[in-house]
Amino acid sequence: MPKPKFIFMDELQRLIWQGENDQVDFKQRVTQPEKIARTMVSFANTRGGTILIGVKDNGVVCGVDPEEEKHTLQLAANFYCDPPVALTYEEIEVDHHLVLKVTIPESRHKPHFAKVKEDDWRGYVRVKDTSVQTSKMVNKVLQHEEPQFERLPLDRHENAALEMLQKQPRLTLKQYMKAANLSERRAHRILVKLVIHGYLRLHDKEKEEYYTLS
Repeated sequence: MPKPKFIFMDELQRLIWQGENDQVDFKQRVTQPEKIARTMVSFANTRGGTILIGVKDNGVVCGVDPEEEKHTLQLAANFYCDPPVALTYEEIEVDHHLVLKVTIPESRHKPHFAKVKEDDWRGYVRVKDTSVQTSKMVNKVLQHEEPQFERLPLDRHENAALEMLQKQPRLTLKQYMKAANLSERRAHRILVKLVIHGYLRLHDKEKEEYYTLS
């Protein structure tokens, strides 16, 4: 068994103080591989990230048995993620508690999917502190491009979508195509880009997909 690492304690405290965000997630325990797989996939599909296990949502360190957690994590990474997600581990001792730091790099094999139930695999990306389910169009963008998951300068068509949503609560693809005079393919790619970069939120549970401001 590897010895706990002490030299990273300052880094751990910094991560905890910053709170959960687009690259950090807290877990008190990991008991359900299908749920942690969604977080793993969202990090792998976005900019990578860190899961701190043994830390409550409010940032309080409670500690875990690292070996028990690793078993569930590897199960999730290998059998509930497709393709499997790469993990690295560090054990860090804080105030006599062990925290397991799990690092998931940004993947070169996007998109990854998480198993929700039998024969039901779904893609996720990380937006702020949430793993957001993707649409088929987002998955195509992930597969064929190398998006930069950060706030970017926007062009006039991208700003037009945000301006429309400042005046109305939701925006559909057809509404945006008509208002911006764009082809379906170009309009869809612009809206997907705005979702990936955290400007918009995609709602795809309805009969017709629509977008709102994040």
